[in-house]
Amino acid sequence: MSRHDHRTPQPSDPYAEEDTAGGRFGSDGFAPRQPSGPRDGHDDRPTRALRVVGERAPAGPGYHVPDTPEVGWAMAAGRRRTWVSRTVLLCVLVVQAVLSLRLSNTAFQDEALYLAAGHAQLDHLLHGTPLPRDYAAYFSGSPQLYPVLAALVDGRFGLTGARSLSLVFMLAATGLLYSLTRRLFNERAALAAAALFAVVQSTVVMGYYATYDAAAVFLLALATWIVVRTGRAPAAAVLLAAPVAVLAVGVKYAAALYLPTVVVLALLTTWPRRGARVAVGRMVLLGLGVGALLAAGVYATDLMAGVRQTTTDREHGTDSAGFLLRRSAEWGGLLFLAAVGGAVSYARRSRMHESPLARRLDDPGRRRRALLGLVLCGTAVLAPAYQVHLATQVSLFKHIGFGLFFAAPMAGVGVTRLVGAHFRYPQLGIVLWTAMLCLGIAQADWRFALWPDSSRMVRTVEPHMNSTDRYLASTPEVPLYYFRERTTHRQWQSVFGMEYTDGKGTYFAGDAAYRAALRDGEFDLIVLDGLTNPRVDDVVADAVRGNPHYRLLADLPFRNSAGTGEYRIWIRIS
Repeated sequence: MSRHDHRTPQPSDPYAEEDTAGGRFGSDGFAPRQPSGPRDGHDDRPTRALRVVGERAPAGPGYHVPDTPEVGWAMAAGRRRTWVSRTVLLCVLVVQAVLSLRLSNTAFQDEALYLAAGHAQLDHLLHGTPLPRDYAAYFSGSPQLYPVLAALVDGRFGLTGARSLSLVFMLAATGLLYSLTRRLFNERAALAAAALFAVVQSTVVMGYYATYDAAAVFLLALATWIVVRTGRAPAAAVLLAAPVAVLAVGVKYAAALYLPTVVVLALLTTWPRRGARVAVGRMVLLGLGVGALLAAGVYATDLMAGVRQTTTDREHGTDSAGFLLRRSAEWGGLLFLAAVGGAVSYARRSRMHESPLARRLDDPGRRRRALLGLVLCGTAVLAPAYQVHLATQVSLFKHIGFGLFFAAPMAGVGVTRLVGAHFRYPQLGIVLWTAMLCLGIAQADWRFALWPDSSRMVRTVEPHMNSTDRYLASTPEVPLYYFRERTTHRQWQSVFGMEYTDGKGTYFAGDAAYRAALRDGEFDLIVLDGLTNPRVDDVVADAVRGNPHYRLLADLPFRNSAGTGEYRIWIRIS
C-alpha cells in the first residue's frame, strides 16, 4: 500500500478538486485514499461534502437590521433629538436677542407717548389724579392695558426696561412659533421657521420698541399655539384661545385683522384626525367665543372712538400702491417667497420626513394641505393690502411682522424642501437665511436711526421745564416723557392742528391759530425738528421771525437715516 492509501479526507477539505485521472486532490496536494467499500457502486464523497457545506452555511446574513417603525423616523423623536432641537432653538433666540439689543436711540415719539400715558393712567388709578387727555379716544389700543404694564416696568428700569419687556414678548412669540410649527410639521421645519422669523426687520425692531406691537404679536402667537396644541383635545378646549385672542385685540386693535386666521386654524388642525364634523364644530365654537367676548368688551368699555379713529376710519394718506408694495417686498418678501414655495411643495407632496417607507403617514389630504398653505400665506398679505387701501405706510413695517408670523411655518417647510432630505443642499438654506439676516440688520439699523437723537435737546430745555408754562413742539411726547414729573400733557401743544381764542374772544383754527398764539406770546418754549410736520414748522418759524416775544435759544444739528437736520429752540423773553 502506498503512502497515499493511508491518507483520509479531512473535514477541512470538503472542496477537494478532481485530477486528470479522475482522482481527487486535497488542499495539501495529496490524493486522498479511496473510500473502502463503495456504496451502491458509486462514489458518495461529493454528496457528503455538500452536506457538510449545507450544515455549516449560515441561515441568513451575518448581521440583522431591526425593522424601524415608520413613525420612528420623524415623529417619535428621542431624547437626544429633542435636546439638539432645543439647543438650536436657543441659539436662534440668542441671535434674535443680540440683534434687538444692539439697537440704540433715545425714545421715539410713539414710545414716549405710550409710556407717558401709562404713568398718567397709574397716577389716576392709584391716586385719583385726573387724566390730562382722553387717551382712549385716539390710541390704537386700550390705554389701560399695555401702557400701564410698560409704565410699571419703565418706572423701575427706565426706557431700557420697557424695551426689554418687548424683547421678552418677541422671544416668547418665536418660541411659540417653533412649538406650533413642530406640531404642524416637524422639528426641522420648526427650526427653519423660527430662524427666518427671528431676523426679519419687524421682529428685530419690535423686540426693542416700547409700543403695543410686541405684546399683541405675543398674544396672537399664544392664541394660535393654543388652537394647534388642543387639536386632539375635546372640542371645548379650543375656547381657551378665545380670551387670549380678544386680549390681543384689546392691546392693539389692528390685531383683529388676524382673528379669522386663528379661527380657521381651529378647523384645519382637527380635520385630518377627527373628521369634518368635529373640525367645523370646533371652528364655530371658537368663532362664537371670540365674538361674544369682543361684543362684551365693546359694550363694557368706551373704546370705539379709538377703534374708529386709528383703525376703521383712519384718514387715508397719499402713498401709491406701487410704493407700498415695493416696501412690503423689501421688508418681508424673502420670507413670503419661501412660504409660497413651501405651500406649493406641501400641497403637492405631504411627506415631511425622510423615511423611504412612510409615504402616507398621517397624510391630511391634498385639499387640506392646499388650504392650510393658502390660509397661512394669505394672512401675510392682509397688512399690505389694508395699507394699500389706506394709502399710507404708517406702521406698515410693524404690521407686516404680524402676517409674517403666520407665514413663517410654511416658510420653514419651504426651507426644508429647498435643503432636501438628509441635508443634501444645506448651502441653499444658508444662503437664504444669510440674505435675510443681512437685510434684517440693515433695515433695523435704518429704522432705529430714523428719528433724531434727542439727548442734546432734552438737556437744553431741561432748565426751562415747570408745571405752569405752555410749550409748543414738533414731537411734544418726547420731552413730556423725559420731564413727566415736572410737566403734564395739558401743557404741550403739537404741530398737528390747533384751536385758539385770543384775549378779544376771537376764535382761530389751524395755521391761523398758531400765528395768533405766537403773536400774543402764548407759548413759553418752542421746539421744532423740521421732520414731523415740516409745513407747520415753517408756519411757526415765520411767526417767530422778528417776533419781540421770542429769541432763539439753540440751534442743535442732528443726523438721522434721512440725512441731517436741526432742532430749533426759541424761548419767550417777555
